[in-house]
Amino acid sequence: MESEKTFKTKTGFCHILPDKIILTRDGVVGNVAKVTVGNNIARTLVIYGAITVGLFYFGYEAYKNGQTLQPILFGLIGLYLIYGIVSSLNNSATPTIDREKIKDVKLKKAIKGLTRSRFEVLFEDENGKIKKRLIMLPGSLTDGQNETENAVEIMREEQLLK
Repeated sequence: MESEKTFKTKTGFCHILPDKIILTRDGVVGNVAKVTVGNNIARTLVIYGAITVGLFYFGYEAYKNGQTLQPILFGLIGLYLIYGIVSSLNNSATPTIDREKIKDVKLKKAIKGLTRSRFEVLFEDENGKIKKRLIMLPGSLTDGQNETENAVEIMREEQLLK
């Protein structure tokens, strides 16, 4: 077994070491992600929350002016964002995961043309809470199929994916 195995992700690379998983960011997409999200998902959730409040406000204003389609549309989009915020509360953006703290790794396959494949890594953080780290794989425009097959093979060789 090699000491390190690496595969491409959406924003950089995933390095599988004997004792931990390290996610690095590379290139333009990685630099943008580093600036906008950093190592914490809270900033993104606050932005989603602000957009939701704005949507509800504009929906309410449109309702007061006698419109019906805009308030319904803004309300549905706002509810969808609230669902996204609630379902993302246990997500983590940590770049390093100790392998001994990993509870489970699942592969979510892509829906062609709609989503990209990803690994969902459930692990225990330093506070003892179970968190989920998404490892997004490259999309269909960047050879996603081959990169996904390579990543799955590495995760199986390292006995992280069953």
